[in-house]
Amino acid sequence: MNLWLLLLMTFSVALSAVAQTLFKLGVSQISFAPQMSSLSKAASLVFSPYVLAGLSLYALGTVFWLFALKALDLSVAYPFVALSFIFVAVLSFAFLGEPLSVTRLIGTALIVSGLVVMFVGEVVG
Repeated sequence: MNLWLLLLMTFSVALSAVAQTLFKLGVSQISFAPQMSSLSKAASLVFSPYVLAGLSLYALGTVFWLFALKALDLSVAYPFVALSFIFVAVLSFAFLGEPLSVTRLIGTALIVSGLVVMFVGEVVG
């Protein structure tokens, strides 16, 4: 695995994490009237500007991910999706005011450790 592929996968996962943050911002701003139909509620969710922006970033991230999959085995590439836990924790803290507990930080450190072990194994092996 070369640096270009590592950056490509990381960027793809980062875009997905930003998309998730936008989704949360979008749905948090919507309130439903009691008489609204399920279809109207779904339309309100989907057509939120933040949700639409998130969907666009997901689409872009998917294109980058496809380029990575073209060059790598799925079993090598897919564990990098775990980076999303790290990105989402940071973005949720920074933009949504969500707490970063000690247990969440320890879990994030374990994820990073696992990715480092896997990456070193790919480079050395």
